[in-house]
Amino acid sequence: MVVSQHLSSIGPLFSDPTLYRSLVGTLQYLNIMRPDIAHAVNSVTQFLHSSTTDHFLAVKRFLRYVKGTLHYGLSFCPSASPGSLVAYSDADWAGCPDTRRSTSGYSIYLGDNLVSWSAKKQPVVSRSSYESEYRALALTAAELIWLTHLLCDLKFSIPERLLLLCDNKSVLPEFQPYCPQVGQAC
Repeated sequence: MVVSQHLSSIGPLFSDPTLYRSLVGTLQYLNIMRPDIAHAVNSVTQFLHSSTTDHFLAVKRFLRYVKGTLHYGLSFCPSASPGSLVAYSDADWAGCPDTRRSTSGYSIYLGDNLVSWSAKKQPVVSRSSYESEYRALALTAAELIWLTHLLCDLKFSIPERLLLLCDNKSVLPEFQPYCPQVGQAC
């Protein structure tokens, strides 16, 4: 997906909504084994009821990408040591131009294997990137806890601690917020 392009509901409606829905449904099915297209599929899925020509052009771009990357997909490789659960979390603050809601995303690895991923719009509007990132971290932490319980039920022990990674300094505990009243770190 073009990074600078944000799909919006503004524009001329697409003439064949059934074709659009069919293509997006195919991409949703493909998304099961292709996490690299999760964000793009999430973007075009939001406009199933009122798709524009820009949305259809985006779907065609995704299909060209998929055609050029047929060899991509998930592969699970056995490893000598099972490794630990490592999660990566991120959010884009107010990324949707229509609703101003943020999108949360995460990917969770067990050793070298991707076992869980998600990209979805947050249910509420966040007032800051800080709040948006915390919502994404909470979602990722809940998924990590669920996965650890699932692995325990399957009698699979995780040898190391869980690791949750985020790319935003504002959510790190070591970060000292700036106090505008005093003009120094709190």
